Amino acid sequence: MHCHSPFSLASAPILSFENLTLGYNRHPAVHHLRGEVAKGRLLAIVGPNGAGKSTLLKAIAGDLRPLQGRIDYHGLQRRQIAYLTQQPTLDTSFPITIHDFVAMGLWRAIGGFSGLSATLRARVAAAIDAVGLTGLQQRPVGAVSGGQLQRAFFAQVMLQDAVLVLLDEPYRAIDAATVSDLASLVRQWHGEGRTVIAVLHDLEHVRREYPHTLLLAREVVAYGDTATVLTESNLQRARELANDRADGAVQTPVCHTGDPAR
Repeated sequence: MHCHSPFSLASAPILSFENLTLGYNRHPAVHHLRGEVAKGRLLAIVGPNGAGKSTLLKAIAGDLRPLQGRIDYHGLQRRQIAYLTQQPTLDTSFPITIHDFVAMGLWRAIGGFSGLSATLRARVAAAIDAVGLTGLQQRPVGAVSGGQLQRAFFAQVMLQDAVLVLLDEPYRAIDAATVSDLASLVRQWHGEGRTVIAVLHDLEHVRREYPHTLLLAREVVAYGDTATVLTESNLQRARELANDRADGAVQTPVCHTGDPAR
């Protein structure tokens, strides 16, 4: 029998998972997750395809109801969470400029951007500058590259001024220079005391940029310091779990112990 303890790192939690099971149409994708994420953590979630990584982020964002168990937000409000999905929905044929698209990041706070004050316009301009899009403010969203559009999504996240930032595969299909610039922005958010949780596939990037990692294969394989988590034995265990499920094999039972460590 392979047993997993609840995961926790010693600090005040921003999120707690209590026997959390997630899935679609009653088919579980993440099983009996128990543990915590500490405030101010810069955390990567990694694992094989189909490991439940994006599902977990969607649940944290409040877009997916648990099949079982719950998430405790410790007083965090949904408006304090910024969520950049893996495939953001955007009709690039819609006639909207980069400026107005970025300004949509203020909607939750002000309900629209038609009456932006000078102060808010300055915030939008600062966000556009921070992601390297200065000079493109009036360009239609359909007339920029994929990397430039991803920069605009990051600018939206900046304007939300969130306590918790969720990023689902934020560097997919963009060039190395854009990855470097946006990773620098993530480091800045972390330095400001925000909690950042990112689903990522590039393990070398995770090793360079993320101090803590959750290795998931529909259950917790390992959680903690990245160097300790991303060992070959842990990665092999995650692959085995993924292969077992892909092959339809009987699953190894998981035992659960006590309350999450505090």
